[in-house]
Amino acid sequence: MLPTTILVDEVPRCVVRPTDKKDLDRFIRNAKKYLQGENTEGKVTSRGADEAENGKWYDAFALHKAWGGADDTFFGIPL
Repeated sequence: MLPTTILVDEVPRCVVRPTDKKDLDRFIRNAKKYLQGENTEGKVTSRGADEAENGKWYDAFALHKAWGGADDTFFGIPL
């Protein structure tokens, strides 16, 4: 999948690149409390990353690879 932005009440929280829809759903389910923070009633949604968010994800991925990190061990970054 392409980089995907996770939002809480339409506010971007992080950009991730899941391998498939199942992976995305698992991340949202497992990270929901972290993503919501103090807004426990916040609605968590996702959408494709826009150009700026996509750029941030690729920059972080490049840094991950520069220190020798493997492609499959990098998932995403907080915004």
